[in-house]
Amino acid sequence: MTLKPEIAAGFARLTLGHVGQRYPYKLDQVLNGPEDLREPHEIHPIFHGSFDWHSCVHGWWQLLTIARMFPELAEASDIRDRADEMLVPEKVAGELAVLARPYAAGFERPYGWAWALALHGEAVRHKADWGDALEPLARAFAERFHQHLPKLTYPIRVGTHFNTAFALTLARDWGLEHDAALVSLIDARARHWFGEDRACQAWEPGGDEFLSSALSEALLMSRVLGDEFAGWFEAFLPEAALGAPRTLFTPALVSDRSDGKIAHLDGLNLSRAWCWRSIAAALPAHPIASVAAAAADDHLAASLPHLADHYMGTHWLATFALLALTV
Repeated sequence: MTLKPEIAAGFARLTLGHVGQRYPYKLDQVLNGPEDLREPHEIHPIFHGSFDWHSCVHGWWQLLTIARMFPELAEASDIRDRADEMLVPEKVAGELAVLARPYAAGFERPYGWAWALALHGEAVRHKADWGDALEPLARAFAERFHQHLPKLTYPIRVGTHFNTAFALTLARDWGLEHDAALVSLIDARARHWFGEDRACQAWEPGGDEFLSSALSEALLMSRVLGDEFAGWFEAFLPEAALGAPRTLFTPALVSDRSDGKIAHLDGLNLSRAWCWRSIAAALPAHPIASVAAAAADDHLAASLPHLADHYMGTHWLATFALLALTV
């Protein structure tokens, strides 16, 4: 399964349809007084669509990525026009203002932080001024990582937005181009938290998870460890080449795609596909490579046909499909 222009165009049409859709919308907000009761688009001048802030951020990442990869698509022209309107300094200033509010230290930590960095990292690859406009927001979130990671005593291993390893994978990719000190910090903390992990039980998924705790960790360590990764992986998942534990190789069953939490499981299938393909790429001569590639295809087949089934999935799933298809 590969990313073809017609598939990318379909992803773009879905996302262009919701990055500006104002309702329904789920705010992440602490009210400090009645003056804070405002419309979402007044609070978030850019990221007021796609049901919630982080989904709108990575929806924009997805759109800019598609526009770069397939610039001749009709949808790419629409993306550029929308980006010229939205990714501008005055609107970014409104997003920055949210971070300065009391009790905003935990706003979108760490998932939204990481996607904001990824969006900036993609924006600077374009000739437009979008990257310059977004840089203050990216720097603000990078500084939050710098402040937060040293005091995070224990990594968060859940399969939802709070997962540490997933966020650090995206943040590290951004840091390679924009913040070498952040890369060094991430590498040190990852080795501290995960370096001695052995024989992962992989008791997953939980009923509302869209990330694999085990595979998100393995993906991060593939970035951090380099040539050391094969040895670490064999100790972490010693029976993986035999397809065990089976829970990591079996796509999740999604019983109700209109239930936003249960619909997370489609995201799990897509994010696992991304992880398995990335692990296979990191260990091309290892026995796990073919097993991982097959597992990725199984997970994609389970959920790729369902991106448009219901808005509870449509507002975000194509991002994870794009991750998997661009390894």
